[in-house]
Amino acid sequence: MAARRGKSTRTASEVEAAGPRASARSVNGAPTVPEAARPGARRNGPSRASGCRQEKSGPDPREKPQVRTRTARAEDQAEGASAPSERVEPPSAQGLSLLRAGSRREREARSARERRPQAGPTELSAPARMEAPPGAWKLQTVLEKVRLSRHEISEAAEVVNRVVEHLLRRLQGRESEFKGVALLRTGSYYERVKISAPNEFDVMFKLEVPRIQLEEYCNSGAHYFVKFKRNPGGNPLEQFLEKEILSASKMLSKFRKIIKEEIKNIEGVTVERKRRGSPAVTLLISKPKEISVDIILALEPKSRWPASTQKGLPISEWLGVKVRNNLKRQPFYLVPKHAKEGSGFQEETWRLSFSHIEKDILKNHGESKTCCETDGMKCCRKECLKLMKYLLEQLKKKFGDRRELAKFCSYHVKTAFFHVCTQDPHDNQWQLKNLECCFDNCVAYFLQCLKTEQLANYFIPGVNLFSRDLIDKPSKEFLSKQIEYERNNGFPVFW
Repeated sequence: MAARRGKSTRTASEVEAAGPRASARSVNGAPTVPEAARPGARRNGPSRASGCRQEKSGPDPREKPQVRTRTARAEDQAEGASAPSERVEPPSAQGLSLLRAGSRREREARSARERRPQAGPTELSAPARMEAPPGAWKLQTVLEKVRLSRHEISEAAEVVNRVVEHLLRRLQGRESEFKGVALLRTGSYYERVKISAPNEFDVMFKLEVPRIQLEEYCNSGAHYFVKFKRNPGGNPLEQFLEKEILSASKMLSKFRKIIKEEIKNIEGVTVERKRRGSPAVTLLISKPKEISVDIILALEPKSRWPASTQKGLPISEWLGVKVRNNLKRQPFYLVPKHAKEGSGFQEETWRLSFSHIEKDILKNHGESKTCCETDGMKCCRKECLKLMKYLLEQLKKKFGDRRELAKFCSYHVKTAFFHVCTQDPHDNQWQLKNLECCFDNCVAYFLQCLKTEQLANYFIPGVNLFSRDLIDKPSKEFLSKQIEYERNNGFPVFW
C-alpha cells in the first residue's frame, strides 16, 4: 500500500522505540553493515567461553593511570608472575585442553592465537577479550546502592494499584468503546530490573480487536495502518475511522479524555501534559511520594505476528526452540506511537509492541530452567542490565540538559543486553563470580553498537534503533566518548 498521508505534527519528538527498516545503503551513501556482521548477529561455530571483551579505548586527557591494588600483587605472588588469569571454558574445551601436546611455549602461542578474534572480509571484529576489567571498582556495592527496599516497593505498589484498579473499573463500567479493556502490567518494575527508586510504572490497558487487517507503513517493519474486515455485527470503533483506517490519534485522544474525567475523582492524582509523539497517558501521583504512571492503550489483534518479525527473537540457542515457539504463539500488541513523517508524525499509524514478551524473557532468563531459583545456579544477567541502566541514568544526570543524550533511553540498553544474551547463551558464561567481566562485555557491546551505528530491534531485525534518522551521529559519538572515559577510569560516575 502506498504511504498514506494523514495529519502530521510540525516538530519531531522523543526517540522512536522502533525506527525505519535498515535500507540497502546508509544515509551518507556508503553501504550498510551486512546482517551477519551487525552487532546483534550470531557468529557461527562453538559458543564462546565467559571472559572480558574490550576494545582498548584510546587515551583520554582526563584518564587517570591505573594503579594495581595490593590484592592483585598478592595474587601474582601466589600464582606466579606468568600465570594467566582464570578463564571459564565450556566442559568440552576444558577436556580438550588436557589432551593438547607440545611445549609450554607452543601451548601459550596457540592459546594466544585462539583468543585473537578472527574477522572475515566483511565481518566486524568482536571486541577483544582482556584478562580483567579496568579499575578495582566494586560492582556489588553499586548494586546495593540502586536496590529497591521492600518498604518502598510495597508503599509505591499499593498506591499505584489502587489508582490503576479504580480506572480499570470505571472504564469497564461505563458505556464506551473502551468497555472491554483488561490490565497488562509491563515495564522495568514488573520485570524486576527497576533501579534507584520505585517512582515509574508502565501499565497497558489492552483491548481485543478481532477481524482486522494490517498494512505496513512505508516498509518500516514496525508501524502499521489498521483496517477492519467486514463485520456483520457492526464495528464498535467506527467513530475512530479515518477513511477506513483506524486512527491512532483519534482513539488515543478519546482514551485520554475519559481518563482525565475519572482522575478528577481521585485526590492527589493529576494527568501530565501530553508529550508529542508519546503513546502514554501519564499520571502523576503526589502522595506519599511523587510517582509517574504511564497508561498505554494497546490493541490485541487475533492474528499471527507480522512477517517483519519472522527472524526476530533469536533465543533458540539461549532459551530453546520450544520456548521461542511458545512465545510466538502469544499475542502481539499495537500501541498508538506514530511513525515519523518528515518533521512530524503520521498520526494514523500504530507501532508493534512486545513488552510482555520482554517481561517473560527476563523472568525466565536462564538456559537451564533452574537458573537463579533457590536451588539453582545464580547468574548475573539481571545485575548486568541494572548496571547498564544505571550507567546511562547517571550520565544523563551528570550532563543535565545536553541534547546529545536526550534521545537515548533504557530501551536501547535493554535491546543491546538481549543481543549479548544471544551471543553468550550459556549460564556458565554469566556466573555471579564473573560479574565484572560480564558487565564489561555488555559495555563493550554497547560501545560497538554506538560506533557502528547498528542496534537491531530484538523482535524486528530490519529495524535499526541507531539509524541516523532516529539518532544523529554526533550524539552517538558523544555517548561513546563518555562511556569509554568511564570504562577506562573505573566508572567514577557510579560514586
